[in-house]
Amino acid sequence: MIYVLITPARNEASLIEQTIQAVVHQTSRPLKWVIVSDGSTDGTDEIAQRYVRRYSWIELIRMPERMDRHFGGKAFAFNQAWDTVKHMPFDIIGNLDADIVFQEDYFEFLLDKFDQDRSLGVAGTPFREGNRQYDYRFSRKEHVSGACQLFRRECFEMIGGYIARPSGGIDLVANVTARMRGWKTETFMDKTCVHLRPMGKAGPHYLKYTFRSGLGDYMLGVHPAWQFFRSIYQMTKPPPVVSGLLLLAGYFWGMISRPAKPVSQEFVQFRRKEQMRWMSEYCRKTLAYLR
Repeated sequence: MIYVLITPARNEASLIEQTIQAVVHQTSRPLKWVIVSDGSTDGTDEIAQRYVRRYSWIELIRMPERMDRHFGGKAFAFNQAWDTVKHMPFDIIGNLDADIVFQEDYFEFLLDKFDQDRSLGVAGTPFREGNRQYDYRFSRKEHVSGACQLFRRECFEMIGGYIARPSGGIDLVANVTARMRGWKTETFMDKTCVHLRPMGKAGPHYLKYTFRSGLGDYMLGVHPAWQFFRSIYQMTKPPPVVSGLLLLAGYFWGMISRPAKPVSQEFVQFRRKEQMRWMSEYCRKTLAYLR
């Protein structure tokens, strides 16, 4: 299958070369890889240009500099590159972050999954950070991480691609919308990618970030019961209790203040119904185990 990649990058000079090396050494290379420098000022462009001169299938697009940093920037950058590749003959389009590495047969593996299942609309793998890997025992394989998210072209066009939302969640919204439109989305456990920049829960902005994450859950249609149990589980993670309480507080602040949701009512209803179905599955499995 033929695929193209798009990588929005903003000030990724310290890591992007490792990502580029991982892609150029793939057993199955993309037809085109567009790296979009989203107003970078740290040398990201110069690193990418070195590889553009060596590989005809890599292209660099430069976006204007901007003072503010917001989640919608990734979608704007991605869509700029989409205008470049949408006329090309390809089957799969991938969104790849600029701080990810993987094995040489990574994309060959994922392309084979699309080839085997025509209903597969979105695919990816778990990511690792150091020695830690996301624990899918307490999540769903239907959630495909935005770090490296591959779409069947028909699926991507059907859901309207990535839609810029200042509040974030563009990867999640695309993933849920794909299922809402009848496509299968799956994280395949046989391989992993490595996230070079850990998304740790430390630092001066941790409290604000986690609270806003809970508020974002409300705005993106998470069911209250799902959020409650998610927050309880999160209390077991370091720092103990604090993370889960902040997620719950952010969500309940959303219920009180009722900010406008950046998604449709159809999206909210679908997501909540899906989460309730998943919770029923968990309950049945738990009861069966206890018996």
